[in-house]
Amino acid sequence: MSHHVVEARGLGYVYPDGTPALADVSFRITHGEAVAVVGANGAGKSTLLLQLAGCLLPSSGEVRIGEVPVTAQTVARIRRSAGLVFQDPDDQLFMPTVAEDVAFGPLNAGLPPEEVERRVAGALERVGMSRIKDRPPYKLSAGEKRAAALATVLAMEPDVLVMDEPSSHLDPRGRRRLIEWLVSFAHTRIMATHDLELALEVCSRVIVMEGGAVVADGPIRDVLNDEKGMLAHGLERPHSLRHAHPH
Repeated sequence: MSHHVVEARGLGYVYPDGTPALADVSFRITHGEAVAVVGANGAGKSTLLLQLAGCLLPSSGEVRIGEVPVTAQTVARIRRSAGLVFQDPDDQLFMPTVAEDVAFGPLNAGLPPEEVERRVAGALERVGMSRIKDRPPYKLSAGEKRAAALATVLAMEPDVLVMDEPSSHLDPRGRRRLIEWLVSFAHTRIMATHDLELALEVCSRVIVMEGGAVVADGPIRDVLNDEKGMLAHGLERPHSLRHAHPH
């Protein structure tokens, strides 16, 4: 299962305008782990996720998905292994109908029509959105767009699921459905989120970032329960941990 492993080694990134975004980031995420990446705005979370999915390439160090380093030559291969759900669903939905959006990746991967059809139906069913397959994305609610964007990634059947703020714009029912689905997902999950309660339900590990660097990495309940450490990095201890029974 090495193809499910995600590793960063001394990863650094500087935007073209000279703005530093990541500095000496290192971690190793193994098969089946669910890991939350948290931090205040500007901590580097979204930039890190874009690196993991091959949307940005390292300025220094490296990212590996399995044994494959993320480079300009391997990007197409990486994107078949690591699927990224963007923070804004409108960045992911651009076809006339939802079904065509979900089919876009499998079609471009050269899959036969019957396999594309199977993947589209399966992905929409998994997110509870089969009923919207023929609707144009611009007519969807924010929550429906979020679910449709997730389906576009699931249709590629990635080994690694990378999500930027997956619960944003979801109502309570949609959020609960997302949590239940993420808990059941067998492969590697990495999510950047401000929703620490969701992170506690889905993830066993958390990486805390500040100023483009990793400042904490460990079991999620231990890290998020450290009120002094959380406040020091611009975060708050989750409400559920504040009121949890000590035993």
